[in-house]
Order: sequence, then C-alpha cells, then structure tokens
Amino acid sequence: MLRLEGLHAFYGAGHILHGVDLAIPRAKVTAVLGRNGVGKTTTVRAIMGLVPPRGGRVWLDDDDIAGWPPHRIARAGVAYVPEGRLIFPDLTVVENIRVAERVPARQWTLTRLFDLFPSLAERARNKGSQLSGGEQQMLAVARALATDPKVMLLDEPSQGLAPLVVRELARVIARLREEGVTVLLVEQNLKFAESVADEVCMLVKGRRVYQGTLAAFQQERETLKANYLTV
Repeated sequence: MLRLEGLHAFYGAGHILHGVDLAIPRAKVTAVLGRNGVGKTTTVRAIMGLVPPRGGRVWLDDDDIAGWPPHRIARAGVAYVPEGRLIFPDLTVVENIRVAERVPARQWTLTRLFDLFPSLAERARNKGSQLSGGEQQMLAVARALATDPKVMLLDEPSQGLAPLVVRELARVIARLREEGVTVLLVEQNLKFAESVADEVCMLVKGRRVYQGTLAAFQQERETLKANYLTV
C-alpha cells in the first residue's frame, strides 16, 4: 500500500532523514516511535510532499509519489492530520469538514462522519475555537476523512489529550482499520501506540532501526524502550 525506499529529507542544510525504509501494510495501523527530534514528523511531512524528498521513493500502490505537490498526493488518497490539529477557528464544525470534502463524498459523507464522531454532531454549528482540545482533534481527523483517503497520516494525535479522549481516539482508529483505511501513526505515547498498532517502527537520528509486528515488539519491549525511547 505505502512503502518508503531510501528516503532522504532535509531542512535547509540539515540532513534529517537518512535513507529511511518503511513498509506500511494495507488496512493496518503502523506506529512510528522514537525520541524527540529523530525525524518522525519529517517522515510524514515528506510522504505528504510538505518537505520535498531529496532522494528515495515513496510508493503508493504502484505510483512513486515522491516529489509530487501536496494537493496531488491528497487527491491520490493520502490524508494528513498534523500535530497541533490546525483546524479553522472561525469556521463551524460543518464548514471545517466541507472545506476538505470530496464532491460528492463517496465513503465518508457528513452523515457517516457524525456517526463516527457523535460529539461533533452535537457541536455541528459551533466554531472551531469553541471546541475542547479533544473535540478539535476529532474534527481534524474528520476533516481528513472527508477526502476519502486510502492512507491516513496521524502526527502525535494523543498529545495533550485527557485519558478518556485518548481512549475515544483509539476507538476511532480501530474503526478506520475495520473500514480498510491504512494508518501511519506518529506517537510519543507508547501505551496508546501499543493499544492500536499492528506494526511498530522505530527511528533513531533519521534512520529506521526497527520494524516488526506488535507481538514481536512486545517480546523485546523493555530492551527496545531502553535503547531507543528513554532519555
């Protein structure tokens, strides 16, 4: 479904990704873990075309989308929920979703989105600035789904959320997997990542140092955590 081969990315003269290889299986959740500053966010931004790769390939099915502009990547079926949500504060819930909606929506219609996010249905006429942090995160996911994506890139979605909201987010991600959406999840919250992931990838200094199934990761959890996650 989505595969990175030897991906290199830079910020100015800073070489951030050093030949990252990563396979994201179809209709599965792959969690990317690592300390701050190892290139997790740069990876999803490079996939989305927001940081143009300077080497390597990004395969979406049979298409190499590396270097495509972000709008073309979105139309090809990749959706991105950035860290910090970036919803429109002066638009209502419905207007935030309509901005991104495919016309006509094929899979994720407004009705289906409100079924998935009942709290948003209750706040449909409220502006983005009037929502709680958890509701804003759900709105950011709903807005991304409105593009009818094949692949969803989620960057630190649990950051700053209350435990109850994190559990609701886990429910939503599980539902997306059931619906056939492929999810690449960047996370710092190891407990949350383990609750939703099928595959686990770890980055260190812009390089992939581990990828395996959740079961395999959990067998080596303490060693991997000590080597690659703790400060």
